[in-house]
Amino acid sequence: MTHRYPTFANDILALFAEREAQLADIGIIQPADPFLDMAGEDLRRRIFLTESETGETLCLRPEFTIPVCRDHIAARAKTPQRYAYLGEVFRQRRQGGAEFFQAGIEDLGSDNRPQADARSLADAHALLERLLPGRALAVTMGDQALFEAVLSALGLPSGWQKRLARAFGAPGLLKATLDELTNPPNGGSLPADLAELVARGERSALVAQVTERMEAAGLSPSAGRTPQEIAERLIEKAALERVRLSNDAVAALRKFLALKVPLSEAIARLEAFAGEAGLVLDEALAGFSARQREIEAAGLGAARITYDASFGRPLDYYTGFIFEITVEGERQPLVGGGRYDRLLTLLGAPFPIPGIGFSAWLDRIETLRERAS
Repeated sequence: MTHRYPTFANDILALFAEREAQLADIGIIQPADPFLDMAGEDLRRRIFLTESETGETLCLRPEFTIPVCRDHIAARAKTPQRYAYLGEVFRQRRQGGAEFFQAGIEDLGSDNRPQADARSLADAHALLERLLPGRALAVTMGDQALFEAVLSALGLPSGWQKRLARAFGAPGLLKATLDELTNPPNGGSLPADLAELVARGERSALVAQVTERMEAAGLSPSAGRTPQEIAERLIEKAALERVRLSNDAVAALRKFLALKVPLSEAIARLEAFAGEAGLVLDEALAGFSARQREIEAAGLGAARITYDASFGRPLDYYTGFIFEITVEGERQPLVGGGRYDRLLTLLGAPFPIPGIGFSAWLDRIETLRERAS
């Protein structure tokens, strides 16, 4: 361990051992494609890309979840497995340096999802309690699966469901998407030749035009969305603009997203919402309730936990429970985590492997420790 590691690294490693999480050894240089394809547009814009001698697009490790999952698949390891990590990640940030330490636990293969969700939250909470003793912690949680269940129950067209699901976790984008549901734009912002190809649904010609324009502008197709993705989005957006939704459906969705209550009150409020809106959410609410019971059983019943129906995190691979933990009175999250049940299959696992994990921002924790000393 070098001098660059946080001074409290041994405390973190001790907690990993107590929680029976195996320390993973993850390379700093990673293939870039998994991050470009699955990590979300917000992260794609901020990673550091390079290229191998053979032309493969590589990057400095921007996070640990995808590399841990890739290593698990490559090793053909049995599940369930709990992996811990402590090391540097590299990505541009709005605040702070582009090279910083993270620590976390990835919990792979547990079929008891409510129990695994609660354990991940308890692991993260225990880590912060150890590193910031005496500080009041506040948990905000959301649920991607419940949000998607509401979209489905409202009868929204599949295109709108996908678009809203992609926007979940990005408040500005979600608001803009909801505004489009209420007041669809008239289009007309595309150049005439592109607009004509979109209107006719000519994908191949549209991809060729987008590729040509990107090359002319000096944009690399691997630095963000590919020409194929852009073409699909343009055609999808044009199709969605022709859809008109009922005022009742939009009002119900806005009412759901406005829910923000203590976890202890969440089920009652969600059941009342479903009843008033005439929505069948039984399966999603049963899972939510089971997770709440497990959270209480894990000793977090007295913790300050808020359920925010609009809360998500801007990573494309999340599928269910999502959470962040802060110190009360501070704005920046110290821990972020969530469930990603589809990720390992997308990375090449031969069968579905459920997963959940969290990461802690150690530089933010270190700043708070220094203030307290």
